[in-house]
Order: sequence, then structure tokens, then C-alpha cells
Amino acid sequence: MAFSFEPTVQTALPASSIALDEDSDEKSLEDRFDALEKEFKEQQETIDDLKSDIETAVNPGHSDASMKVVGRIHMDYWTYPHSEPGINLIETGNPAISPQDVLGFRRLRFGVRGDLPSNMEYRIEMEFAGGNDVEFRDAWLGWNDLPIFQKLLIGNQKRPYSLDQWNSSRYNVFMERPFIGDAFNADTRRFGIQSWAHSEDLRYNWQYGVFNQRLIQDEGVYISDHLQPEYAGRFANTWWYDETSDGRGYGHWAISGSLAHPDGTAGADPDPIGSDRAQNEARFRARPEGRTVQRWVDTERIAGADWFELLGVEGVFNVGPVQFVAEYQNVWLQRDPGAGPDLFFYGAYGYVSYFLTGEHMPWDRETGQLERPVPFENFFLVDRCSGGVGRGWGAWQVALRYDYIDLSDDNIVGGEDQAVTLALNWYWTPYARLQFNYIVGELHNHRLDADNPASPVIGGDYQIIGTRAMVDF
Repeated sequence: MAFSFEPTVQTALPASSIALDEDSDEKSLEDRFDALEKEFKEQQETIDDLKSDIETAVNPGHSDASMKVVGRIHMDYWTYPHSEPGINLIETGNPAISPQDVLGFRRLRFGVRGDLPSNMEYRIEMEFAGGNDVEFRDAWLGWNDLPIFQKLLIGNQKRPYSLDQWNSSRYNVFMERPFIGDAFNADTRRFGIQSWAHSEDLRYNWQYGVFNQRLIQDEGVYISDHLQPEYAGRFANTWWYDETSDGRGYGHWAISGSLAHPDGTAGADPDPIGSDRAQNEARFRARPEGRTVQRWVDTERIAGADWFELLGVEGVFNVGPVQFVAEYQNVWLQRDPGAGPDLFFYGAYGYVSYFLTGEHMPWDRETGQLERPVPFENFFLVDRCSGGVGRGWGAWQVALRYDYIDLSDDNIVGGEDQAVTLALNWYWTPYARLQFNYIVGELHNHRLDADNPASPVIGGDYQIIGTRAMVDF
């Protein structure tokens, strides 16, 4: 009869065999470690080469300067499902032909910014959306930490009025800015010198400066003995900011205005050689919140315009995912004797927005501007290594805006326009999103030929649909 412990005794290995296996395992681990170390060194060399290439590609001109590449891509599609004959006549010149669809780049910008010794900064940003007609946008140099002025910028930069224009297009809730922003602060940027400042507790911020009224970002220079100056400023107060929620609740108001002295020629061309008067910059016009070819409200250049003043008030109230925004602006214009009576134009807008997924619109207390929304979860759709599909839904926001402007007074019949816009925004990441806008509008009191008092006054209803895919870096 066999003993029960015999199998254990028979399978036992000699001590020499055990030692041999341990030596083999140790050698195997050493080989694997050597292989990993070699692979790591190869990867490190690759990374070093990439760093060298990057540094060579974007390295500033000297070691004391810094450089950061910036840019944005906004791709649009606009369509016009309904427009009445009066609208067609303004846009296409034919009452039977409706506005044509638009597909292409709204913005295609690339630039650099950085710091210079000891307390200077700079920015250059080019706009390529015009194809062969390349223009510049921000182009300035500046100083920081100055007494009294704090930050001082000289060059092409935003004028400090109209909240929606003051905000960056990267963060605005709607695809296009409201009528007053387009009409009273067209293209936003002008050549000038401006101070940016704020209080230590961040409750107050203010900006003020002097600008040339001519838009030179497609020309580069302004030539005239009369500089058509504009003095503009904005004073803002963040009267409530919920620190405990990191700014999910806040309240803001601001007052802004300008004093401008166009006093140029009334026509499209400067006076004959020998005159010091350039093209008159007293003109107010706007598109219908969509990218049409023509401006649907337009005063044309106002003959005899001497001075005009702008005054605007704005407010923002944000509680978690809900935000309310409103702004109202007036323009008073004085004309030379014999050119006609003084004029008054005005407009306003208001909107409410709501994040369905619970995020909020952040606020910059140093400058009084909207900041970058950050989704709780980025949008993604990928195959998982372990099988199945991984997904994230991003952030979803809806908004509704009412917008109105009146550019008709006395013999100036520039038009009255009002529109309601429904917006849906899908934030894929903090740096990319998809936008949808549906606009229903009504235009009245627009003189087809502003220079001809006998020209018909027309208008009509319209509908616009727009979508935009956008990223920035």
C-alpha cells in the first residue's frame, strides 16, 4: 500500500534546480529593464528633438521676450428661408431674388502675443477670412504696472463701449452681435491709445482713450490733417460676485460713452487735392444679425456731421446656469449750419441664456467681460480598448434675444429693425463648440437710396438660420 505523501516527495525539486530558476528570473528581469531603459532613452531623444523644432519655430527674437501663438477658426453657414420683396430689393437689388446662402469662414485668425522687458507687452493678429484681402485686427504694444494708467496700449484695439462688442467673439452667446454693436461700434477696433485699470478689490474697472475714427485695418494708414478724433470711455462695477461658488453668481453694470468729431466730407471720396478733410466717418449701419452682403439699416455718410456723442448703459445678472443681459445706447449728432437739424439714433437689446447641463458663464472682474465657459464634461466619442464605446456629452446652452435699432430721424431714413433670435450652443470643450441661431425679424422705414429724397421707403419681414463650428487656441 502506497503512502499518501509519496507524490509530494517525488515532485520535490533539488536545491540546485530552484537556484537555477531564480537566476533565470533575475536575468529575465534585468533584460526587460534594459530594454525599457533603452526605449525610454529613445523616446526622450524624440521628445528633445520635437522641443527643439518647436522652439526654433516660435522662438522670439531675443531671449528676454516671450511669445505665445494664438488663433481662432469660425466656419459658418447661413440660409434665408423667408424674405419679403422689400428685403430682397435691399440685399440683391431684385424683389424676386431672395438673399443667397453663405458658406465659408467668418473668422480665420492667427497671431502672436507676448511680453517684453521690463514691463511691456505686444500683440499682432491677422485675419485671413477675406481670402486675398488679408487684414490685421489687434496690433498694439503696451506697458503694464504703470502709475495711474495701470495698463496702457497703443495701436489698433477695441474701443471701450458696447458690452457685446467688448466681449470676445470666442465667448459670446450668439453668433452675431446685436444691432447697436454693429451700427455704433462697427468692426470695434480703431487706432488709438487706451488705459485699462481696475480697483484692488476688483469691484470696479474702467477704460478710456482717444482714437482715430477711420477703420484702417485693411488700409494700414490714415492720411489727413484732420484726425477725426474720438474720446471714449467705460466705467464698470461688479456689484455682486459670489466667491464661495467661484463666481457662479454675479451682478454687473456699466456706463460707457464717446465724444467724436468727424467733420469730414459727406461723400464717398475725399475733397479734391489740397483739402485737409478726409472721408466723413459719421455713418451708422448694421446687418440683420446674419452675414448678409448688404447692411439692411444704413444712414449712409451724414452730410455736414460735425460732432456726435454716444451714451450707453448695460447690465448683467447671473445666477448659476441662468444669465440676463441688457444694453441701451443713444447717439446725438450735430450738423454744420445749413446741413440740417440735429439727429438722434438709438437701440437696445436684451437676452436670457440657460445652461441645460448646469454650467455657467464666467466673468472677468478686471475688464468687465464674459470669460470662457468650461463644460463639466467634454464631448467625445471613442472606441474603448476593452470593447464598447466611450462618450461624453459636453455642455448645452439655450438663449433668447430681442434686438431693436432706429436709424431714422428727420431727412435720414436709415431704417428701423427688430429681431428675435433663438440660439442653441453645444460646447464640445472649453475651446470648441457648435452654434445654431434662428432669427425672425421685421425691417421698416429704410430709404433705398439715401441720397435721393424721392427714393422709395421699403421694408419687410425675414427669417435667417445660421450655424457655426468654432475652435480657438
